[in-house]
Amino acid sequence: MWTSNTLAKNIKTTMKRINITLFALMLLGILFSCTKASINYTQNGNWVGRAFFPGPPQGFGVAFTANNFAYVGLGINPLTPNQRLTAFYKYTPQQINTASPTGYDSASGFWTAVAVFPGPARSNAIAFTVQNIGYVGTGLANDGFTPLADFYSYNPGSNSWSQIDSLHDDNGVMYPRFDAVAWGFDSVGYVLTGTDNNQYFADVWKYSPATGHWTQKPYLVGNPRSGATAWVYNNQGYILAGYTPSSQKAVNNMCYDFWKFDPNIAESTNSALSPWTRLRDIYNTNPGTYDDGYTNIIRKYGVGFIMLKQPTGDKGYITLGQNGTSVNYTWEYDFATDLWTEKTPFEGTARSGAVGFTLNDPNGGYSRGFVGTGLGTGNASGFSDLEEFFPNQIYNQYD
Repeated sequence: MWTSNTLAKNIKTTMKRINITLFALMLLGILFSCTKASINYTQNGNWVGRAFFPGPPQGFGVAFTANNFAYVGLGINPLTPNQRLTAFYKYTPQQINTASPTGYDSASGFWTAVAVFPGPARSNAIAFTVQNIGYVGTGLANDGFTPLADFYSYNPGSNSWSQIDSLHDDNGVMYPRFDAVAWGFDSVGYVLTGTDNNQYFADVWKYSPATGHWTQKPYLVGNPRSGATAWVYNNQGYILAGYTPSSQKAVNNMCYDFWKFDPNIAESTNSALSPWTRLRDIYNTNPGTYDDGYTNIIRKYGVGFIMLKQPTGDKGYITLGQNGTSVNYTWEYDFATDLWTEKTPFEGTARSGAVGFTLNDPNGGYSRGFVGTGLGTGNASGFSDLEEFFPNQIYNQYD
């Protein structure tokens, strides 16, 4: 027979079991979520500090590579924003001694001043490399408003600059712009997109060093844009992200369409062929699940670099930039699968207007990716740090 004391005792025992079960479930949930966050954060790459850029803290400069050196210059010093910069510096990477416990941390490399850029000071310009000659042009003049169309080439062997043809058509009409992107292929370079403060461009221009001439090529099929990110991989050009005034293929004017350009098809006489191939969007636009986590790839002023011969294959990367505010999210693109994986965020302060470049390991190992300089939110502060990314290392906050 149940008594009031027995019933109360049973209820108390049952409630105790329920509380223990709920507590165990809650603890398990916390443990699982912490473990998941830890795995995503600590096992998806490591940023290691390198030699600081020797110029003033700055952003919105340019970078190009030649003979396995990086050349960085131009840009804005936020302390003197109406005096754009003309200085250039060469970065020499240091070989990593993998046999040493401090080998990765100690391979700082070093910077050397090279010939000053001969054209008007500027920021928001572009650069590309063809046959180990650097090409630099377009951009914003000192007034922060006037777009530029002039171009210059840099010869590392003679440490000298030469002015080349400005960006213009066959009728001599100039096409000044800033916040464009560029590709350097085996024998030609390309300039595309950008803005002149009045309109956003989707036009594409080829420069041939052999002829010293610009030729217009098929327009980007996607959104016109500025502040996009670009790579060159396997003699193909890639363009993604950026700002567009269009609401199509964009979220809050941030482009999510992603394109590949084939320069060989662009030279074809077959007008039925398009050099443009649309890749998977960099936002959650597909009804499938593969892109459910693509929440923070879109941005403008992102930094791009590629890394080859990794154990998991060749990859492209985007980091830093702006989307409402400065961001440091880092994403890895798999060229073989057309899929993205989020990596450890850039370890320094979030910023935009940074530069990125890829150099090759002298021992024939996988290539090395670097990111540095840039301006903080509101362009009020500048940075001189340089970081190298190791996508397969465990994150170490003390590097």
